[in-house]
Amino acid sequence: MIHFLQPASWSEALAMKAAHPEAMPIAGGTDVMVEINLDLHRPAGIIDLTRVPELTEWGTDDGLLRIGAGVTYSRIINELGDRLPGLAMASRTVGSPQIRNRGTVGGNLGTASPAGDAHPPLLASDALVELASNSGTRRVPAREFFIAPKRSARRDDELIAAFLIEPAAGPQQFSKVGTRNAMVIAVCSFALAIDATRKRVATGIGSAGPTPIRATDAESFIEGVLDEGRLWERPAEVPTSAVTRFGELVAAAARPIDDVRGTAAYRRHALAVLARRCFTWAWVDYRRMGAA
Repeated sequence: MIHFLQPASWSEALAMKAAHPEAMPIAGGTDVMVEINLDLHRPAGIIDLTRVPELTEWGTDDGLLRIGAGVTYSRIINELGDRLPGLAMASRTVGSPQIRNRGTVGGNLGTASPAGDAHPPLLASDALVELASNSGTRRVPAREFFIAPKRSARRDDELIAAFLIEPAAGPQQFSKVGTRNAMVIAVCSFALAIDATRKRVATGIGSAGPTPIRATDAESFIEGVLDEGRLWERPAEVPTSAVTRFGELVAAAARPIDDVRGTAAYRRHALAVLARRCFTWAWVDYRRMGAA
């Protein structure tokens, strides 16, 4: 028998989680209910968070966007797409319209799957995950949140309250490889964000390691190319050899395995291609911004 809990406020939700740390929180239920229906997982209890209004709100917090864990993919696309283009691109690849109307980034974080579509853009944007319990609230960088396949830094008595992310300071891109264009688990995915203010290039790799990964060597390399060529100030075409090397370094950062969706070798090859394409598309946008 599964215990079903349905709080009507955030304080009530935290109290229920403290009293029932084994209970699994759900919002859209697009992952949890599939596992239950297929008898892959049978939680001892469920906390339905759909009636907690605080989780469906978003606003600003000291220059960051604070987005409640219950904000759906559809709302991110429609309400925040201009400020978070990379996350909006990833959100468009999630399931069908019905799934996007129910599914949430908070739920994606909660499952902590290496293949989560929202995770690479969150890494590339240096997002923070806000965790709360009766004992207090803490914010964990997304790069530290994922600790193993489907395991995160969230404690048993904590709920994901929100994630915080800086509005895009330059072009962003996201792309993924799957057996079809959408409604599919990624074979691998890649996100890139160009920060025109700090002159930084950030990355996020999905479905090619035990956790989502940053390709830090690739970031440092391409930033060095842009600095050396003074391309930040005078945007011009980046040498093809440098873009190719960037893709190679992204692929080298991955730690893929062979599974039913693809081989490790294919994932590395695909990531190199995705990285080259995403950087090229983003740099074209950056050059266009400089000419505007």
